[in-house]
Amino acid sequence: MRPFKLMFFGAGSTIFAKNVIGDCLLRFPEIPFEAALFDIDAVRLEESRAMLTYIADKYGAKAKIVAYTDRIEALRDADFIVNAIQVGGYESTLVDFEIPKKYGLRQTIADTLGVGGIFRALRTIPVLEEIAGEIKRFCPRALFLNYVNPMAILTKYLIETLEIETVGLCHSVQCCVSSLLSAVDMKEYIPTCRSKIAGINHQAWLLEIEDENGNDLYPEIKKRSRENFYKHKFDGDLVRHDIMARFGYYVTESSEHTSEYLPYYIKKNYPEFIGIYHIPLDEYPRRCVKQDKEWKERKHLLITNEVEHSISNEFASSIVESKIEGKVCCIHGNVLNRGLIPNLPENCCVEVPCLVDKNGINPCYVGELPEQLAALNRTNINVQNLAAKAAAARNKELVYMAAYLDPHASAELSMDEIRAMCDELFAAHGKWLPEYK
Repeated sequence: MRPFKLMFFGAGSTIFAKNVIGDCLLRFPEIPFEAALFDIDAVRLEESRAMLTYIADKYGAKAKIVAYTDRIEALRDADFIVNAIQVGGYESTLVDFEIPKKYGLRQTIADTLGVGGIFRALRTIPVLEEIAGEIKRFCPRALFLNYVNPMAILTKYLIETLEIETVGLCHSVQCCVSSLLSAVDMKEYIPTCRSKIAGINHQAWLLEIEDENGNDLYPEIKKRSRENFYKHKFDGDLVRHDIMARFGYYVTESSEHTSEYLPYYIKKNYPEFIGIYHIPLDEYPRRCVKQDKEWKERKHLLITNEVEHSISNEFASSIVESKIEGKVCCIHGNVLNRGLIPNLPENCCVEVPCLVDKNGINPCYVGELPEQLAALNRTNINVQNLAAKAAAARNKELVYMAAYLDPHASAELSMDEIRAMCDELFAAHGKWLPEYK
């Protein structure tokens, strides 16, 4: 392998930087590549640099770990760019929860769909527009690895509007099969089973799951799921098991996410559903507080030579190896739907198997989804496509329309309430948003 430069936006996300760059350090210990770190938080940036330097030294890696305060210098001549930014931080996340709550609209994560996902996209896109301009000037051949939510809206915008070579990468596909088989006490099939997964980000579907001899495992999975639904075996995952029972297939993303992408579970008129399905309302703000507390308690271990690392299940280092060395790998990536899933809209963002080689990301044809799954996906795609169009045009009316079409919001609020809620969000996020007409 030749040396390369991997630039990391949002490197103050120290644990995630550890996974992505730590994987490269272990996978390519003899390659003197550069890990170029950039973050607007100088303290967290230095903590990440120190931690990754310790990992490199501990495992004998020849890479150079560099923390940059100049974004352009960090980008210059990069071969790969990892995007892990969060525009507005915890303060904006709270706004995305508290204003909808005033209208009776409750959320769990609010980073992918719904009003929370829409406004996260609107405040992230102007930053991506700046970055895209710099990429075209200083590293036009770089591959952009987007890990930022709302994945589908942002990845579509990066590829279609900003014309940056991009693949969106998520964590949910890698653990979908193992978590399902573990939950139904069928762990013995994990090492050898074959599966097929496709759909959209956070709503991709386990379309097929077979043992090594080609026998369909779904009938036994569904039988055990039904038998154990109310026996506290799936307390943190009841929504996904319910969707599998009603629509026939297991969905990749967690139950707390799934509950807010659909109109069925978080309902003012059925408050008992929150308890029945164990839905963790306001989960993301709690998680932010918890993670910050844990980081402060543990960071002395993670930024000293006591830190350890083993290769994670993130796709980034495999993509680097394939693109640099030509070793073919298979990932699940978020790309534009150019005939890959014919019963989803053309040029929406889909999550499908992709082969990676020296030529980059090569998405695989999937074929039509079962119609009920495509129908569920389309309700989310409507919001994603309109939000991307609204951001490109800086058009407030299109933002309202995207929110009107959100499955959860439209099931709970009138259009007048949705519009008023959006206006409050525009006002509250004013410093992070450009002018919308």
